[in-house]
Amino acid sequence: MFDPEIHKVSWQQVGRVTEPGRYLFTFGWLTIKAEDIAIWQQFPTATFTRLIQPAEGDADEFRLGAFEIPR
Repeated sequence: MFDPEIHKVSWQQVGRVTEPGRYLFTFGWLTIKAEDIAIWQQFPTATFTRLIQPAEGDADEFRLGAFEIPR
């Protein structure tokens, strides 16, 4: 499902995960990589752009894209 809005995801919103993996949230499946967690560990208030990625089946699949560090 295509969503034209840009959605930001914070570490708090994903439960401050500490391990890379594929997690189910209310918006769909989100793949979080070790590099994403490393950024959050260094900048806990950073937000990532949530990007849709192609998936097989009906489930919405997302990954994290560019990040932003609040001032």
